[in-house]
Amino acid sequence: MVLEHIFPENWLEKKAMFAFILGIGYSLIGIIFAKLLFPQDPALVAVAFTSLLLLPELNKLIIREERVEEKEKKFKFKNLFKDNKNLTKIYVCLFIGIMITYSAGAIILPSFQSNKLFREQLEIRGFDDDTDTEETITGLAIFSNKLNFTGDLFEHILKNNFKVLIAIFLIALLTGDGAIFLITWNASVWGTIFGITAKNAGSFTGTNPWIYFGLILLIVLPHVIIESLAYIFAAISGSVISKDVILEKFESKRFKEVFIYNINLILIALIVLLIGAGIETWVLDNVHLYQDIILKSFGIII
Repeated sequence: MVLEHIFPENWLEKKAMFAFILGIGYSLIGIIFAKLLFPQDPALVAVAFTSLLLLPELNKLIIREERVEEKEKKFKFKNLFKDNKNLTKIYVCLFIGIMITYSAGAIILPSFQSNKLFREQLEIRGFDDDTDTEETITGLAIFSNKLNFTGDLFEHILKNNFKVLIAIFLIALLTGDGAIFLITWNASVWGTIFGITAKNAGSFTGTNPWIYFGLILLIVLPHVIIESLAYIFAAISGSVISKDVILEKFESKRFKEVFIYNINLILIALIVLLIGAGIETWVLDNVHLYQDIILKSFGIII
């Protein structure tokens, strides 16, 4: 791919913040091309295009990660975090860049355009009571259209996010780097929902929607980053194991070492997911400002 050769080979590793710019740029390109080529249903196509643009660079980084891990003589948690630090930062910055792009698009574009362009993402937000939301691959807490938090919210969030994590790990394991599609999809869903929520709340109250968006980010960004870290760890773990299957033999000592290394990483991802679900539940149950913004986005004032 031409784009990956424009920049130095290790530019993302040296400056992970460039990944934020890359996330914005590639998601914009994905949205524009999806709108031009598939005007009737661009939502999922835009995510696919963005993922395809990111794949070559991520593929190089994952192969490099596998080579670093195979040099470790003995498993240590300290080395686990040190070896994955740069790649994790790159994924997080990409995720935030994509999320911000979709949020900005949802806020800036006229409603008739954003409703069509981000239709699949918006269906996550506005479902019927009989919709089986537990089958939704989003990593988001789902609200009923009455906005009452019923049942065990923590259990629901954890179960839903666990499905996302397992899906990401298995896709990464089977395809090597295909998990970027689900990570991009989750970033687009989060971004669209936060943007539309801010836009609708601003329209209902006559307030600048960017004020509401800033408040939403302040409230949700901690648990969004924590949950995205769990997904990223799962993607790295599955991808590195998958690449190692190609580079090494099953019975080789190096394969066993890398395999054990990344199984520990997926276990850490599960712990991080648990923490993220706990924080998200606390936010939804206790941060009244966030609840108020959500209610206003649905045209409700209590």
